[in-house]
Amino acid sequence: MAVGIFDSGLGGLTVLDAVTKRLPEVPFVYFGDNSHAPYGVRDADDVYNLTTAAVERMWAEGCDLVILACNTASAAALRRMQEGWIPEDKRVLGVFVPLIEALTERKWGDNSPPREVEVKHVALFATPATVASRAFQRELAFRAIGVDVEAQACGGVVDAIEDGDMILADALVRSHVDALTRKMPEPQAAILGCTHYPLMHDSFQDALGADVQVYSQANLVAESLADYLDRHPKMVGAGEQSKFLTTGNPAKVSTRATQFLRREIKFEQA
Repeated sequence: MAVGIFDSGLGGLTVLDAVTKRLPEVPFVYFGDNSHAPYGVRDADDVYNLTTAAVERMWAEGCDLVILACNTASAAALRRMQEGWIPEDKRVLGVFVPLIEALTERKWGDNSPPREVEVKHVALFATPATVASRAFQRELAFRAIGVDVEAQACGGVVDAIEDGDMILADALVRSHVDALTRKMPEPQAAILGCTHYPLMHDSFQDALGADVQVYSQANLVAESLADYLDRHPKMVGAGEQSKFLTTGNPAKVSTRATQFLRREIKFEQA
């Protein structure tokens, strides 16, 4: 009864950690496309092709439901996948939905007209590909009006995290926050629009200041997934055990993942 969690690299482990704590009875198959990371600097066709290949691999593991924990994949590939590629007996969900639900305080199924929400100035930190897609702004506009979104493409942060260079990652985060606040001096909320970024949550919060509410996706996705499975129990697939798959070097990826989650993680070759 496994559920798939997909990411271009290790960032999706933040989501995996949250969903396993929220749903301890559900086995999860994690797929990291580490040999092609980061996705954030790739074009939309490349992201689509890599994402569909990974999702098909997870279907083969018995995961009828796959969560795209990669924001770039959610932004650049998901809508195209949903327009005819995904079979009727499978589901692929992204990570934007729970975030926008939290920001607008309205459920995704609420199809009433867009309305004003409390937060008016939002800072979005994401990969270059996610920023270029404008997917977050598009989905937000369906549900809220009067919200000013300032996006900052955070080049280099994912690479630094994947390489384990947290000193460089911290410096890059502070540089990107400085660049954004020059354009939007007083954001009320900040969106960490990449699943790698919660690993740098404290750096973002410190650079932005205590008055800015920082939204990261892991816990929001976990709650949303629990609600979805409660409403769609048949979407839990046929897989029976948890496993970790990577297109990269399993030993190297396992070591880095163990450092991230502070528990032993053993990846297999995908």
